Amino acid sequence: MKPRITIAISKDGVLEIYLNEAGRARFVEELTGLSRERDHFHLQPEGNVDEVPLQMRPYNGGDQVIEFGKVLFRPDDWDAQYFPHVL
Repeated sequence: MKPRITIAISKDGVLEIYLNEAGRARFVEELTGLSRERDHFHLQPEGNVDEVPLQMRPYNGGDQVIEFGKVLFRPDDWDAQYFPHVL
């Protein structure tokens, strides 16, 4: 089965991530592949080459589906230098 990843904000304002088994495997693969050399990946609608595919169909009525996203790896020393207010 193909990866199915849906990211939505519920009508209560809660961020929810829905994953099937293949979607979970792809998401975890991308997360574990983050490093100082490869510090981010993109989430985009299905059909974009070399990106993590997102589904656009909401699971629940009233959900706002997220179409685009970016996951960034932020080592503590980088944040200490460039964004100390987050530490």
